[in-house]
Amino acid sequence: MSPRELRVLSPTAILGYGFPEESFLSGIAKKPDLIACDAGSTDPGPHYLGSGKSFTDRAFVKRDLRYMLVEGVRLGVPVIVGSAGGSGAAPHLAWCRRIVEEIAAEEKLSFSMAVISSDIPKEKVKAALREGRIQPLPFVPELTEGAIEESTNIVAQIGSEPLVKALVAGAQVVLAGRCYDPANFAALPILKGFDEGLALHMGKILECGAIAAAPGSGADCAFATLYDDRFVLEALSSKRKFTRESAAAHTLYEKSDPYRLPGPGGLIDLTGCSFADAGDGRVEVRGSRHERAKNYRVKLEGARRIGYRSISIAGTRDPVMVSGIGAILEAVRGQVDAMTAGRFRGTRYFHVYGRDGVMGPTEPVRETRSHELGILIEAVSPTQEEADSLVSLTRSTLLHYGYPGRISTAGNLAFPFSPSDIAAGEVYEFSIYHLMEIDDPADFPMEMVRMQRGEVAR
Repeated sequence: MSPRELRVLSPTAILGYGFPEESFLSGIAKKPDLIACDAGSTDPGPHYLGSGKSFTDRAFVKRDLRYMLVEGVRLGVPVIVGSAGGSGAAPHLAWCRRIVEEIAAEEKLSFSMAVISSDIPKEKVKAALREGRIQPLPFVPELTEGAIEESTNIVAQIGSEPLVKALVAGAQVVLAGRCYDPANFAALPILKGFDEGLALHMGKILECGAIAAAPGSGADCAFATLYDDRFVLEALSSKRKFTRESAAAHTLYEKSDPYRLPGPGGLIDLTGCSFADAGDGRVEVRGSRHERAKNYRVKLEGARRIGYRSISIAGTRDPVMVSGIGAILEAVRGQVDAMTAGRFRGTRYFHVYGRDGVMGPTEPVRETRSHELGILIEAVSPTQEEADSLVSLTRSTLLHYGYPGRISTAGNLAFPFSPSDIAAGEVYEFSIYHLMEIDDPADFPMEMVRMQRGEVAR
């Protein structure tokens, strides 16, 4: 008897990052049983969740989705997209749904689609908090009802259960809100009875596209074949291949513990996992296990607005200013504080690239070794007008500040843009990054939509 197998195509690390057409069509030629893609992340920060905007470009999301939908419908296989629109809240899900419906209309496609919401009402979160069913993740403060109320969008990172429910209901296209990244790839295998640990570990690798190949790329496709006792990874471009080292190293990706990877309802245990060279740029993975938790918890994500931002970008290559930049910025800070006391609310920051612009105070190299510095002036205030005023005054003060050893009086800074000041708009912070215990992991709102030759069937 031939071993059971399930073939999965991952087009790209995040929907909208793109992929080479040649790689995608190579994957389609392998007759995948599933085309799946992660569409979001918290990596770009809280602004997108708070504002309801996507961090990926609409035109490229539509480009990627068109390939996936057209080929998925032609092959008659499920197409699953999780964390729609980047952050997976209601506005992001609606944004991505409109794109799917546009493509369906343009290509005259027919399919059943499940649209799964992962938004959690504020009152439900408050009730869970009062009942002691919410706990913070490490280094996160305890949740308060005030933080819940101030959050503009609150989502749960759902597991594979709602996706399995959608597939059982007959969905060929599944469009989900915020979703545990591996679940997009693991839901169909779990429904088909494959090992949950192998399916989730495979999904953990595939959700990043070809990043786990060598050389890695988030804008290229990856392919996996899942068996009852293992899965095999392969790249779909001649420019890259999977190696034991690249696949194993990816297990460290974004994880504090390389052996135990927590997710909704449990964790992936990799203590007995092995990576073996399968030839032709392929890697075979065995031994991944899933441990179910006693209580099913999902991660909640929420963001709240804390003000408005304005920035100014400048540079200097005066060796005197470069060598004394720390003292100069402190002096400018004091002068601006004295002038703005009681007039403009807000906080002002200097980000100095070439000194510690990336790591800030944790930068281990304390001596400035650059011949030039990039200086980003940032102001965050309760209103955009105040932020604009604060960054303008800080920029002009630094521009003409007379530091010791200064020779030229024409100005200390070189500006790449005119106007030099940029109003960057609303500023958000994560207000909720907590675990919430839930009773039924499949109990999330789902709408079934039937597309008939590009039109929504009524």
